[in-house]
Amino acid sequence: MQTGSVTTPFGRRPMTLALVKRQVAANEVKAGKSVDKWKAFRDASEAREELGLQSNSLAVLDALLSFYPETELRQGAQLVVFPSNAQLILRAHGMAGATLRRHLAILVDCGLIVRRDSANGKRYARKNGAGEIDNAFGFDLSPILARAEELALVAQKVVAARSAFRKAKENLTICRRDVRKLISAAMEEGADGNWVAVEAMYVDLVGRIPRTPTRTDITNILDEMELLREEILNRLDMQSDSRSNSTNDAHTEQHIQNSDSESISELEPSSEKERGAKLEITRRPKNEPLKAFPLGIVVKACPQISDYGPGGAVVSWRDLMLAAVVVRSMLGVSPSAYQDACDAMGPENAAVAVSCILERANLINSPGGYLRDLTRRTERGEFSLGPVIMSLLRSHGEKVDKAG
Repeated sequence: MQTGSVTTPFGRRPMTLALVKRQVAANEVKAGKSVDKWKAFRDASEAREELGLQSNSLAVLDALLSFYPETELRQGAQLVVFPSNAQLILRAHGMAGATLRRHLAILVDCGLIVRRDSANGKRYARKNGAGEIDNAFGFDLSPILARAEELALVAQKVVAARSAFRKAKENLTICRRDVRKLISAAMEEGADGNWVAVEAMYVDLVGRIPRTPTRTDITNILDEMELLREEILNRLDMQSDSRSNSTNDAHTEQHIQNSDSESISELEPSSEKERGAKLEITRRPKNEPLKAFPLGIVVKACPQISDYGPGGAVVSWRDLMLAAVVVRSMLGVSPSAYQDACDAMGPENAAVAVSCILERANLINSPGGYLRDLTRRTERGEFSLGPVIMSLLRSHGEKVDKAG
């Protein structure tokens, strides 16, 4: 029976410490352990990318396993198979000899098999007087038995990741459909708002989907697409509420507008032209948190903030928040005012608000007072970042017709 000692390769093939380590690990299989060889093969097939295997590597492994007579690989059994290259080529569906040798080397490097080379490099078995195999030289399948749990775990992770990727792609397809049809409906029915700019955001997001996307690509685009869908629904919902309540709640709305205008009369621009460029204030449900817009859209709407980012650029939310701290100080906004905004809006949205104020700094008398007022409106559920971003996008040279 095979003793399981560490052996060196025949001929010019080098011996490495990694190979020694794999052989030692293969010899330390716990007593009584066994595994179905075809289950282990399926696990290796699922985990092939993680293991660095190719489809031809799996074909060679399948052929090697077919030469092992039992269904189960068992500790203590003779796990060395010794087919000739001609036999392997036949069971590997006529694979070329050079290809066979290359993929045998890949299986060795991946730690799924170990070479047990004879003195002359030939593969064969020597039997005892009872007709049992006493010693065999060829390919040892012990590493598959030793790594059975590892292969199963990696396979489970790969399957879960594949399922998550498929689900993310399905969700992105549905979200794209929702956004496209909502924009079309808003345009066709004359809903208030700059829907051409919203459509441009949608087209930009779709254009960023790679031809062969990764799971990360899909997830990032999906996050931004869902935010855009939520903003569209919020805008349409606010318009619906406004129309349904226009008659019954006219007095209440007028009272709110009057009291609000009194509280910020010193903070906002006074001329009609400046009022059209100021940050817009809209109502939203009081207990509903502000939703962060996609970073790319924020940077488009507020290009000046990039000058204050690390290295003169904003490529992440962390960069935006660092830039907002610099701008906050430059505009004379007190630390306490900015902290209150972070508490009410969340740090990302507070950074967006500061970026928007920077874009209209020449039209706002007191940036600190303005931010405090936006914070109070946020706490009352009266402020939404969506119209702010839309207004700034429209002001940066967007030549579009008003939808309403």
